[in-house]
Amino acid sequence: MPQEILGMDALTLEDGELFHDRKGRPKPLPVPLAPIADSHGHLTSFHKHDASVAICRAALAGVRLLVVPVDPVDEIPRKFPTAQAMLSWLDEQVERAAQRLDECAEHGLVPPAFPADVPALVDNVRIVAGAHPYGAAELTAEALARLDVLLDSPRCVGVGEIGLDFGPYNELPADVQEQAFRAQLRIAHERDLPVELHIRDNPEDEKNSAHVLAARVLSQEGLPARGCDLHCFTQGPDVMAPFVELGCHIAFGGAMTFNRSDDIRESAAICPERLLLTETDAPYMAPVPLRGEECEPAMVALTVSRLADVRAEAGHSRQATYDACWRNANELLAHRP
Repeated sequence: MPQEILGMDALTLEDGELFHDRKGRPKPLPVPLAPIADSHGHLTSFHKHDASVAICRAALAGVRLLVVPVDPVDEIPRKFPTAQAMLSWLDEQVERAAQRLDECAEHGLVPPAFPADVPALVDNVRIVAGAHPYGAAELTAEALARLDVLLDSPRCVGVGEIGLDFGPYNELPADVQEQAFRAQLRIAHERDLPVELHIRDNPEDEKNSAHVLAARVLSQEGLPARGCDLHCFTQGPDVMAPFVELGCHIAFGGAMTFNRSDDIRESAAICPERLLLTETDAPYMAPVPLRGEECEPAMVALTVSRLADVRAEAGHSRQATYDACWRNANELLAHRP
């Protein structure tokens, strides 16, 4: 049965509904106007989901590109004994997802149809690799060797998530974080890879020091020729402006849909079309109307729909937003150089 294939044993699957709220009411996904990309979705941090099920469900939601961040400090060897073991695990999840999709097709449940040149999701699961700022002090020679293995993978399309975190959960000094940030930016330059950035300010810091320093570092080191993605952007237009000027892509996730996120939506409305990206940052920050649930890549369908609505109010067509998000993700993250 599809319920069992999709990890929904206790739910009723009707008309392809993938999501239900906490009261069991179906929450239909919008019909995608173009293939969808989740430019940043973790698969190794789920508490409730099976990674292969998550890939399968994402495909059924219209996702045709998924970029999975892998951390050589946080995940290896803490979750996987070696970098190669992590890569083998991901291969297994993709293979199992393909089998699940075949079983879904036998029950008449298939992904949305797109042009023939659009790859199936199971053929388009990529990774970026880099040490999160939480692990900046542990970017040792051994960690860099693990990073090299990940960056050598045929799945790898970038360096990330790297950057600066001055939020309440990171006690590392700014200079330690900056050193690791610069070192990994230089690796991206050497390997001709794009970067995905994690930049977080302390909520009490009105000067947005992390973003100011990050922009300065990028200006000094130079933006990688292959590009840059400001992952999980949660700020207003003033903070976004220097990164847009540098040519960074801006990735909007579930936080953009929250009721009190007017500043993020203002940024989304004016972000240049050529720099738009969508993501989930799964398993975190599930979008409305599923806020509070464990996020998964399929939920990016809700985020891109809301993004299209926000930009439609500013005079952009919904189709143009869908097309831009897919095009930009492919140009930045779908292929190795």
